[in-house]
Parts: sequence; C-alpha cells; structure tokens
Amino acid sequence: MTTPDPQRPATSTPPAVPTTPSSPPVSPPSAAAARQSRTHRRGRGIGIGLAAALLVFVTVVLVLFVLFNTQTVDISLVFGNVQAPLVLALVIAAVLGGLVVAMAGLALRARRKD
Repeated sequence: MTTPDPQRPATSTPPAVPTTPSSPPVSPPSAAAARQSRTHRRGRGIGIGLAAALLVFVTVVLVLFVLFNTQTVDISLVFGNVQAPLVLALVIAAVLGGLVVAMAGLALRARRKD
C-alpha cells in the first residue's frame, strides 16, 4: 500500500482540462441525457419495426386483392365499351377518385386564401 504524498493535496475530482478562449468548456453527458438518448433510439427502432410490419401487411393484402379480382368485366365508357380485368378497373377508379378529391381540396384551399 502506498502512502499519500504530503506535497500533493488529495483531490477527488480530475484536474480541469485547459480550454482555449474560443471554445466553451465541454461537460460530460449527464445520466439523464444518456437515458433519454437510449430511449430515443429504442423508440426509433420500434417505429422502424412497426413500419416494416405495416409494409408487409399492405403488400400481402394488395397481392391477395390482385389474385382474387382477376375476372374480366365490361366497362361502359362514353365513347364505347371496354373489357378489362376487375383489378385494373378498381385501381383506375381509385386513382381517379383520389385525383378528384385532391382537386377539390386545392379548390377549397385557393378559395380560403382569397
């Protein structure tokens, strides 16, 4: 066992690191900040896993939708009749419906600005 040096005072804190006038002193991260960082990373991982699971679910549902709607249907248009797979007719109708809703939203937004 070594004896303490009488010339040197006993200190429990490490000596301060000299800083330059242009840089502020850097303090070590607190325990609360470390805990928050771990929680934040864990939350991000849960979010990525949930997004991946949702993507797989939607993909399976879309594949089943395509497989079960393969029969051909007659589509009556203004300029004639067309035969197409039911899934194609439903997807086109959904896209056109989305465009109508988007255009209505833009019109309402433009009206509110005036």
